[in-house]
This record gives sequence, C-alpha cells and structure tokens, in this order.
Amino acid sequence: MKEHVKNILLLMAGALIFAAGINYLAIPNKLSEGGVIGITIVTYYYFGWSPGITNLIINAILIVTGYKLLDKRGMLYTLLGIFFCSLFLYLTENKLTPVTTNPLLAAIFAGLLVGIGIGLVFLSGGTTGGSAIVARMANKYLGWTLGNAMLIFDIVVILASSFIIGIEKTMYTFIAVYIGARAVDYIVDGLNTKRAITIISNHTTAIADRITGEMKRGATVLHGHGAYTKATKEVLYVVIGKQELMRLKSLVQETDPEAFVVIHEVHEVLGRGFSM
Repeated sequence: MKEHVKNILLLMAGALIFAAGINYLAIPNKLSEGGVIGITIVTYYYFGWSPGITNLIINAILIVTGYKLLDKRGMLYTLLGIFFCSLFLYLTENKLTPVTTNPLLAAIFAGLLVGIGIGLVFLSGGTTGGSAIVARMANKYLGWTLGNAMLIFDIVVILASSFIIGIEKTMYTFIAVYIGARAVDYIVDGLNTKRAITIISNHTTAIADRITGEMKRGATVLHGHGAYTKATKEVLYVVIGKQELMRLKSLVQETDPEAFVVIHEVHEVLGRGFSM
C-alpha cells in the first residue's frame, strides 16, 4: 500500500509539472508538442477545444483499442496518468499569466517541464497515454530508450502541426521536444545510472578483496585467456553507482597500475543489491 501511495503521489506531481509546461509555456507561445498532446494543442488553436478534455477523449479511444498491450498494473497507472494529466491540464487552463513570451525560452523550459513531468510519471509505472504507450512498448521489446522512442513518434505529429503554427514555431517546438526527450531519459535512467567495470589484471584477487572489503561491493571473477599470448587471465566484472567510480579507479590504480580497465555506462540494473 505504501508503494502504491508513493507511486500515485509521484504520478500526480509529474502530471502537474507536465500540465504547467503545456499551459504556461507552450500554448501561450503558440508552440506545439508531439503525440496526443500535440494533437490536443492544435485542436485548441484551431477549434478552441479544451486541451484537458480533448486529451482525455483521445487517450480513452487509444486505451480501448490498445488495452491488451499493457499488463493490469501498467493499465492502472496508465489510466491514472491520463486522468491526472487531463485533470491538471483542465484546472490550469488560462489560470495564470504566461511565464515568458520569449519563444526560445518558452521552448527550452517547456521542454524541461514536460520532460520532467513525463519522466516522473514513467518512474511511477504509468504513462501519459498516447505515444507514451507506444514508447513503453518500444522500450520493452526493441530496447529503445523512452526518450528516443517518444522523439521518433512525436516528429510525425509536429510536422503535421506545422500547417497550423507555421514553420518558425515548428522549429521552436522541435527544440522543446528534443529537450523534453533528454529530460525523460535523465529522470528515468540518469538518476539510477550505474557503471559496469571490466578489470583485467595480474592482481585480481587483491583488487577483488579491496572492492568487497573497502567498497562493500560484489565482484565476479571471469576466467579467460589472451588471444595472442594464450596466457590465462582472470577478469573482474563489477557494477557500481556512478558516484563510486572515482574511488574504484583509484583503488585499482593503487593495487595494479598496469591493470586494463574498461568502463561501461549501464542504464538499468536488476537484482540483489540494486534498486529497479
């Protein structure tokens, strides 16, 4: 129950930030967006329809046609995400003075707020609906990052909206969407980024002892041999938080200055000792 409450609060915070980016920065400066929200913004410009209500209706149609793509938990949080995003879009509509009328600043900060908001919704286990549902499927089955998947799907909507908002505003919109995609990746992956380190050394036992003893981290010993020398080698494989990287590098350097070290960026680690 505590986990559900935490996720719902996180989802609500993300939905509110998302709505603020749309209503206080994007719409007042005649910018668009990608996906379903881009469609709702365009219909607002053209017909004057409420973005919140339009967003709810379009996403309801998508949910009905694509509900089989989500598991029960994912469906629940997706429905909550769509509801709260639509609700906050409706409640914040025309309520405050726009933050800025500078289109470049609006594009930058609209992208940040929308990206942070969507990222928080994703962290809760939900989506904002529309292309976000497709992005999660692409992330699950194709290995695409959520930000890149959304960026690709959103381009189609943005190009279509150029007939309403014009080429210049479309260019600013691309800036906003790109920044938003990077913000999504940072929120979802960046806060939990790990480093995987491969260490080849003649002193693997000493290095492993220091890693387990001083850093309180596990290490896996792999057995290999040199392709040219045919000499037997022991290889250490370690996964740590990025904040621990400098300490590990110093530890290896002190133990074996000639050690061969390869550092890989890891976006997700599952298993004992690491959070999801």
